[in-house]
Amino acid sequence: MSVEALGRAVRRLRKEQRLTQAELAARVGISRATLSGIENNTVLELGIRKYEKLLNALGYTLSMQLQSGRPTLDDLKERGFDD
Repeated sequence: MSVEALGRAVRRLRKEQRLTQAELAARVGISRATLSGIENNTVLELGIRKYEKLLNALGYTLSMQLQSGRPTLDDLKERGFDD
């Protein structure tokens, strides 16, 4: 998930839980302006611990997964796409 998508998800989850930006920001210990920047993708850099705290306050966890990249030419050949 990109940082931009994460910001959109935070906004959606916050609204689903009927929290204002000020309420959620207070729970997390960040400013309302910072939370607004996260939701609008204008925060240039934010530590992973703050993202984790933010998601935890919304009842979610931060996790990672292996990205599936584009297949290599060999992968395509094995699947029969060599025409």
